[in-house]
Amino acid sequence: MIEVEVVGVGVRADGLDGWQAARPVLAGTAPFVPAPAPLLAPTMLAANERRRIGPVIRLALAVAQEAAESSGLPPTALRAVFASANGDGATVHAILESLASPGQQVSPTQFHNSVHNAAAGYWSIGTGSTEPVTCLGCHDATSAAALLTAAAEAQAERRPVLLCVYDLPFPEPLNTARPTAGIFGAGLVLVPGSGAGPQPEGAAVPGGAKASAPLAKLVIDWRAGPPPPSRAAPCPDFDALARSNPAARLLRLLQALAADRPDRLVLDLLDGYVNIVVQPCSTTPPSSP
Repeated sequence: MIEVEVVGVGVRADGLDGWQAARPVLAGTAPFVPAPAPLLAPTMLAANERRRIGPVIRLALAVAQEAAESSGLPPTALRAVFASANGDGATVHAILESLASPGQQVSPTQFHNSVHNAAAGYWSIGTGSTEPVTCLGCHDATSAAALLTAAAEAQAERRPVLLCVYDLPFPEPLNTARPTAGIFGAGLVLVPGSGAGPQPEGAAVPGGAKASAPLAKLVIDWRAGPPPPSRAAPCPDFDALARSNPAARLLRLLQALAADRPDRLVLDLLDGYVNIVVQPCSTTPPSSP
């Protein structure tokens, strides 16, 4: 079992423009209106870097920055896990178009943005962080793999970890081969659970920074075999988005955090599943998946 606490959250999707605005919508106390989410160039980057990045990296940095700021911890103190099922599909599409043209000239900027760790690289540049970063993709199980990786690292290293999961649709014709709908990005800052053992020497947050009060404790483990049936999300629109965008598999977790309610959910991962128990800091026993 892995025990971690959530101390920071970021979210961007159509109709979910940041955690504070999205929280009542996710909690079901405000209507969901899927207005387009603005993906602004992040202020953490210098002008040259801002000009080079596209929507996918803007999405990733927006949720990462929001989660870090809400955690109360400096970005330079955060290890990170950046995860995307699709990566930067628009850049890959542009490179394939260039390769299919007579000149076959590929832009160096397009090439370095096409690699799977591009968003993490810009995060490290923008924040000046030298903390380790893991970048991964696991098709439709990306959210599950990333959450399990970030939680395991937080507990094993006794350090805060930023989790950033993000996906956008591909341009056509790639989107026909890999259908993805909607914009979705989520960031979580995880810290070791208070019951996970003493903090080792050298693991203190630089500068003695204190994390924000935790929203909830997560108890996470991986289990072999088919997952148990999972009931639909409380909002049908969210359920549809979670089915159509790999990053949005985290929506139900965000809904539990927003509503300050206990929950138990499962996320498919390879030949098994990740079992997640959400225990808000008030709490009653969690419901079934």
